[in-house]
Amino acid sequence: MEDLWYKDWFDSHYYHLLYKNRDTNEASAFIDLLVCYLNPDERSTMLDVACGKGRHSIQLAKMGFDVTGIDLSEASIQEALNSERKNLNFYRHDMRQTFWINYYDFVFNFFTSFGYFDSKRENLNALTSMTNAMKKEGTFVMDYLNIKYTELHLISEEEKISEGILFKIMRWYDKQNFYKKIDIHDHSLVNTLTYTEQVARFSLDDFKEKFKTVGVEIKEIFGDYQLNSFEEKTSPRLIMICKKVN
Repeated sequence: MEDLWYKDWFDSHYYHLLYKNRDTNEASAFIDLLVCYLNPDERSTMLDVACGKGRHSIQLAKMGFDVTGIDLSEASIQEALNSERKNLNFYRHDMRQTFWINYYDFVFNFFTSFGYFDSKRENLNALTSMTNAMKKEGTFVMDYLNIKYTELHLISEEEKISEGILFKIMRWYDKQNFYKKIDIHDHSLVNTLTYTEQVARFSLDDFKEKFKTVGVEIKEIFGDYQLNSFEEKTSPRLIMICKKVN
């Protein structure tokens, strides 16, 4: 089931071990700045697609918004459920499938949580489900890696140790994707485990074309989590603020 690498890997204990130190403070600061820029009504409904354990959703809910987080990973959702409250709910859901229709004022897709799928149809299905979830003239925010910056700053090999487990990581890219091969050396296992992440090399022009298909227009572009202007070669992120136009 090679095409389901994301399902197996994102539910793996080793995935959560490798990425356990993701910067919650950075995520909170980003959400604070983004909300200040978007200036949503206090009664706004928000959908966080591919929410993981809910670090962005939790911050949005603390501000009083009505927030829903969805993710394919059962392990991530089970942990996120511990943070549920009246205005914060989590569901296990595949982003390629319709969730709700014409319900949310804001739909977010943070931290390159897109571009995993092998076919154009699957990627389009994911975008369609996200944009269908928005009300007319709703706001869609896509936070993706900037491919030019990623190419220039790619670390081809590195090693990380977490709780005594060695992760050997190799990175490369071709015309279609960026790849990250992760060899897991755990003394409790007989053999080395290997997972390979991949994410599509979607450029700004690629997104403009895709967004036109699903009925959204880019209104503003930022290049990092401090919401500085986007520069093709020097910005680490491609953060697109979009409006639903039909």
